[in-house]
Amino acid sequence: MNLKNLFSVLLVLLVILSCKQEQNSQKTIPIEDFFVKPERTSFRLSPDGSKVAYLGIHDHCKNIFILDLKQPDSSKQLTYQVNLNVQSFFWLNDKKIIFSNTQSASDSLRMFQIDVETENRKALFAPEKSRLRWVYPIVEKNGSLLVGMNKRDSSLFDLYRVFLDGRKPEMIHQNPGNVMNWVGAPDGVVRIALTSDSVQESLLYRKNDGLPFKEVMKNDFETIFVPLGFVKNSDKNVYALSNQNRDKMALVEFDAENGKEIRSIYENKMGDLGAEGYSADLQEMLYTTSFIDKYQKKIFNASYEQVYQKLKKKFADSEIGFLDSDTSLNGFVVRIYSDIHPGETYYYNKPQDKLELLNEENPKLKNLEFNQMEEVSFLSRDNKDIHAYITYPKGKRKNSPVVVLVHDGPNRRAEWGFDPEVQFLANRGYTVFQVNYRGSIGYGKEFWTAGFKEWGGKIQSDITDGVAWLIHQGIADKDKIAIMGTGFGGYSALYAAAFNPSLYKCAISSSGYSNLFTYFREIPPHLKHYVQLFYRIIGNPEKEPELFQAISPIFHADKVRIPVLFFQGGKDKYSSVTDANQFVGKLKSNEIPVRYIFKKEEGKRFRNEENIVEYYQEIDMFLAQYLK
Repeated sequence: MNLKNLFSVLLVLLVILSCKQEQNSQKTIPIEDFFVKPERTSFRLSPDGSKVAYLGIHDHCKNIFILDLKQPDSSKQLTYQVNLNVQSFFWLNDKKIIFSNTQSASDSLRMFQIDVETENRKALFAPEKSRLRWVYPIVEKNGSLLVGMNKRDSSLFDLYRVFLDGRKPEMIHQNPGNVMNWVGAPDGVVRIALTSDSVQESLLYRKNDGLPFKEVMKNDFETIFVPLGFVKNSDKNVYALSNQNRDKMALVEFDAENGKEIRSIYENKMGDLGAEGYSADLQEMLYTTSFIDKYQKKIFNASYEQVYQKLKKKFADSEIGFLDSDTSLNGFVVRIYSDIHPGETYYYNKPQDKLELLNEENPKLKNLEFNQMEEVSFLSRDNKDIHAYITYPKGKRKNSPVVVLVHDGPNRRAEWGFDPEVQFLANRGYTVFQVNYRGSIGYGKEFWTAGFKEWGGKIQSDITDGVAWLIHQGIADKDKIAIMGTGFGGYSALYAAAFNPSLYKCAISSSGYSNLFTYFREIPPHLKHYVQLFYRIIGNPEKEPELFQAISPIFHADKVRIPVLFFQGGKDKYSSVTDANQFVGKLKSNEIPVRYIFKKEEGKRFRNEENIVEYYQEIDMFLAQYLK
């Protein structure tokens, strides 16, 4: 080979090598860019479709802004709060908005109405030391609205009438002690009450105001029944989600007067349906969703179907989320998103087939490359089918360092969609593994209840079996695996550090439950009705102290042999600071590498932007030290 040909071959090899390096590299994105909070949130269309209201930031506080769709020059800021955040709001009618403001979750309840045109504001009542639950659908009747308030007893919500003229709220029905939810009808009459002792749930019905509620159906704690709203022109038939006499939550029509299911409207054999898609204005089901198929929809309403199909053509690789619509179904607020797209909110004018961008959820991440979530499944050691998501770093699908990211709950699940935490980890070169272990919701009744009393048992085995599957598939570098999570996920990380230290290189726990005895002591009053259900899911600390001691990491801290990064918020309601300090102290006394980050002003999850950035900086450095 002459020098000329040799030079040509070397040049080709250099080009190939350069292309391969380019394929396997991904721009390192600054931590703070992943966790930018949206500037605009909570978009709501006025009933006539002429305006969009949303929450924006003014002087570091959330305020209401109005976008006039017909006269853009008339758009304006509606509230000017400088030391309180608007917590929530809704359109009462085309001219008035109801909103609440607060400084913190423990602050007094404040509720106002404001005129969109004149900006005149009036308090609905004096500040109350109570919580409020709206009775849906929200209907103005005789100058008042119906709500549930726990003024009399912090654990119970009585039925109140809140007057728009500012008169003192009037209790109209005292909670007998077991009503968890009041359900209204479009005519403003509360016809349904749901009761629970968390072991059994009942549905009560009455035809009209003044009549007594009568029990028409009783279910055990495994059976879930969720009324969505009344069927049009009926005062007794409702649309509901139900897994009564079936494994998966299905959409049904139900006779609330006689306590009987009339018909099954739709069900997905693979997973539960979500509680969305009912219109109180139209009194009909517009659509339903199941997370199993990436939230694709079964649509019943023709206008919604047309909008969905048109937008799918424009955004073929994304999912369409309906946030709101006007009463004529000509104007829609939609969210466009995917697992690699943080999301954008648009106003869509159906007659004109016109889109108007309302908000980019994170402009810092626009046009950057991200990594897809891939759904996989594996068999547990007892042959149960377990689903999980894998997000690979670019160009690295084999023998990779892995972060096992355990979701909180377990009455929750890992979901498909853009997750900044997942993308941050993948961007740093880690394969992210998210297991929907038994006890996770969405996969049906049998799978959910299979996790009962298995917090320190088969749930942890499912996670371990998933890691073993990763190693067997050649996906994970067996010497570079970390486990990480918040709440229950943090508990799982501490549990793994104590009972499976040979499987993991390190563990990261954020507000992890180190002591399950304490977990029960910290349950707030308004959730006390669920204690019996928690006994079924976790166990009873008074009757089963041996179980609680066996599965609480704090009693096994001496078994930890791997480095631990531990985050704790001072205002966390479910995880004791004293227990966290004790657990960390035991590791230090045993000379186990431990990094403890305590933030007095934070709760279960860090909210302050500076603290969030510091949180992920610590994670970045910790993983770099032990996995690379």
